[in-house]
Amino acid sequence: MLPLDGLLVISLEQAVAGPMCTMRLADAGARVIKVERAGGETARHYDKAVLGTSAYFTWLNRGKESAELNIKEEGDRALLEQMVAKADVFVRNIAPGAADRLGLGGKELVAKYPQLICVDIFGYGQDSSYAKRLAYDMLIQAESGICAVTGTPDEQVKVGVSMADITTGATAHTAILEALIERGITGKGKAIEIAMFDAIADMMCVPLLHYDYMGRETPRMGLAHSVIAPYGKFRCSDGDVVIVCQQHAEWVRFCEGVLERPELIEDPRFVSNADRVTNTPALFAIIAEFCKTQTRDALIALLETSKLPWANVSSLPDLSNHPALRRIEIDTPGGKAKVTASPLRDEIKQGAVPGMGEHTAQIRAEFGA
Repeated sequence: MLPLDGLLVISLEQAVAGPMCTMRLADAGARVIKVERAGGETARHYDKAVLGTSAYFTWLNRGKESAELNIKEEGDRALLEQMVAKADVFVRNIAPGAADRLGLGGKELVAKYPQLICVDIFGYGQDSSYAKRLAYDMLIQAESGICAVTGTPDEQVKVGVSMADITTGATAHTAILEALIERGITGKGKAIEIAMFDAIADMMCVPLLHYDYMGRETPRMGLAHSVIAPYGKFRCSDGDVVIVCQQHAEWVRFCEGVLERPELIEDPRFVSNADRVTNTPALFAIIAEFCKTQTRDALIALLETSKLPWANVSSLPDLSNHPALRRIEIDTPGGKAKVTASPLRDEIKQGAVPGMGEHTAQIRAEFGA
């Protein structure tokens, strides 16, 4: 038995944030009915990478049922409400104001169906002047300042995956689990609003605190760290290794066991982490000069002997063959495919990625008047 067996989730979702949230619920046993517009939701049409199904859709929609409805039409909108009336959770990541225009406002639904947990995912807080702005992942990354601290000194870049969407979906998932616990105590559901900007602004708290209380703007460091040193990528004679000394004891072991330069421990430029950060160019020059005389294997052996952390700078081929990568096999409309395993649980509800509108007739029969 899975922890969310018997839970009914209805979703008006698209792209990444909403589907990420409900995939986690489905994995844990919930029945998730995904309501799609005619022709299917946005992510179905990004590409046909996985046996004819888009990579995003394959990743985020396993174990769900798909109902193709036109909820702007009175009959299908009434059917949707009949589904919601029996649901435990209703998740939406649609345009601001769209649910209200359909007569499906979160607070009104919860007042009508007190057991319901209704979750709306928006770009920005609905009490802010940005409430009606449309939002996509890259827009939120740019607006929140993530791009200001990501990249090289010469260029701002976004994170290379849909970080804003993924973080927001994970936040909505957590909010639902908290609300389910609360409902178990009070017997009452609630209306919840999750803003993408809030989720990413929270991730920016340390750079924000540095600015607000120190007047310091976090620099873009590439594969280095703005407040810890040494922490970065170094070139060996045959490739790169990421080296990290986050604790003072690690710095001491690094100087003694790797660089064989114990005098650096007491060098005034490098005594404390703050000193090392201030003098990062000089520090990195010393480390780089040493590393270029080493092969990767030789450097890694020194780091391992000194019980120091390190990492490869993996490519996608490296990741695909990584010894720590866990995969699961799922069914898609085009056949079996392997995807990344859930980071939350080993046992998940086994269910296919649904074809477009695959369960429409069944759902009309089950929930229709």
